[in-house]
Amino acid sequence: MVDAGLIVFVAFISPFRAERHAARALFAAGEFIEVFVDAPLADTERRDVKGLYKRARAGQLKNFTGIDSPYEPPESPDIHLDMQRLSLEEAAAHVADFVRDRLCAGKA
Repeated sequence: MVDAGLIVFVAFISPFRAERHAARALFAAGEFIEVFVDAPLADTERRDVKGLYKRARAGQLKNFTGIDSPYEPPESPDIHLDMQRLSLEEAAAHVADFVRDRLCAGKA
């Protein structure tokens, strides 16, 4: 999709730095933007509509990120969203602004 000139947003938990570095290496410079949604585990659990954290804490799901499997925070993400300070709307605006600025810089 990127080769076709599309902007592609992919949201997933990527707990290990090595995996994120490998993903970035698949793209040309400037084509990959790492967004760190920095939210406390308690908030993430509270928002879990599927009950996955509850199941992980009960031992029903193994190797669950943040429970019995580690999470390695990014050392230098392109965007760091501190969800203790930002609303969802503000966080989305930060991402949109970053992408817009990156696109405009590429046209200069």
